[in-house]
Amino acid sequence: MRMMLASIAAAALSALPCAATAQTFGAVDPDASTLTFSYSQMGVSLDGQFPKFDAAVRYDPTHPDTASTRLQVPLASIDTGSAEGDDEVQGKDWFDTGTHPMARFESTTVKATGPGRLEVTGTLSIKGKERPITVPVSVATDAGHAVFDGHFTINRTDFGIGAGMWAADDVVAHDVTISFHLVTRPLAP
Repeated sequence: MRMMLASIAAAALSALPCAATAQTFGAVDPDASTLTFSYSQMGVSLDGQFPKFDAAVRYDPTHPDTASTRLQVPLASIDTGSAEGDDEVQGKDWFDTGTHPMARFESTTVKATGPGRLEVTGTLSIKGKERPITVPVSVATDAGHAVFDGHFTINRTDFGIGAGMWAADDVVAHDVTISFHLVTRPLAP
């Protein structure tokens, strides 16, 4: 009988680490997360950020293919590093935030591509235009958090960003790289 109880206890204890790694993550910590962009203007590399955004991630490390993510960005929160630049990009030729206040991304599929690596496919919507994108994402769990890092490049003209005299790439390059660092907390059971 003692041997049987010891075996049951050992089996239960050995299952504990597995249960801990099966935690589902989802609540994004806005203070620890970032959404940035980089571009080239007249040959000079510049960076900016969106300090305000709302993200929802659902991720179970044991079933990464069931993961999902949604991101909404109020475009008026843009920080180009200059008040003049911030005002300019909110106008009709750029984001037209009066008509299109939000950019959105919603995943459609997620697949694991290796240990700690995902491929997230979804729809990016900016300025009333939708485009499919696939983003390579690294994921790590640390101190009870899941951390997602990735970047992708868009052609701004695909979304009508930088119209009129800004449509050519001689002043502002067409390619814009968007980078994210999302820190999530475990969801309550």
